[in-house]
Amino acid sequence: MFQLQVEIRDCEKRAYDLFLQNLIKGTSHLSLGQEAIAAAFGAAMQPGDKSFCTYRGHAHTLARGVGMEKMLGELMLRDIGLMRGKGGSMHLTSAEHGVMGSYAIIGGHLPIACGSAWRAQYLGDPDVAVCFFGDGTTNIGAFHEALNFAVVWKLPVVFVCENNLYMEYTPIGDVTAVPHPAGDRASAYGLQRIVIDGNDADVVYRSARAALEKARSGEGPSLIECLTYRHSGHSRADPAKYRPEGELERWLERDPLKIYRQRLIDFGIPANEISRIEERSREKVDEATAACKASPPAPETLLTADVYDDGGWAWRN
Repeated sequence: MFQLQVEIRDCEKRAYDLFLQNLIKGTSHLSLGQEAIAAAFGAAMQPGDKSFCTYRGHAHTLARGVGMEKMLGELMLRDIGLMRGKGGSMHLTSAEHGVMGSYAIIGGHLPIACGSAWRAQYLGDPDVAVCFFGDGTTNIGAFHEALNFAVVWKLPVVFVCENNLYMEYTPIGDVTAVPHPAGDRASAYGLQRIVIDGNDADVVYRSARAALEKARSGEGPSLIECLTYRHSGHSRADPAKYRPEGELERWLERDPLKIYRQRLIDFGIPANEISRIEERSREKVDEATAACKASPPAPETLLTADVYDDGGWAWRN
């Protein structure tokens, strides 16, 4: 899990660097500071389980085994990209890895995750749907509809709220009637209140394992609220000047990589082994970047491909 967290951090930092070099167009939403959640669930989930992410989905995509060059290539709109550059940052998808899409519409993917879980239940398939979303989603109608549906049908789905305190630019506490927007609402749907430290990968991993086992055994859904913090703004266009003075510095002391690195040291892992993991991660990011820069841009013919289910774009009525 330390390796996963380091690779996600390094890859996200490289995405920011490439944006500053004008090699990534448009905006994107980074997970700097939130790596523990993606890494822990990536380690806990089984092959075949399905991930449903928000537009802040780079980390969850990497955590399911998608190569760095595929993710960075997609952001750079290169032919090497996960969808050959057609999806971009906010629509990363790899059915092969169980990554069933990143979704730009707030809350739009929660009912879709329920649909995946209902399919598994109906067919007797063993996979579990895991749906990640931000704290702002808890004030969207689809959040409540999906939770109610999942509980009534005892669907094999795990809902994971990544509460980073801000719904874009607005503190979630300013617009929500309860202190914990997901955990404090769980009881309304007959679910256990689960609010955990989202910056400690071991804590997240244990909660993920328990929820996945519950879902897989036919005992229904879980709702987990992971308390975390994004180190940067909502997106590339956001300097995050709305944050109170000193708040970022306090959370940097709770950096998930810092926590886990120290834990490995406390467990007696040699410092040179930890450094090798970090060095290899930087090498992998450099190799992926070189591969992406060498890849040609996505062909223009891709614009008109797969508009309809026959693979084409011709209008018919």
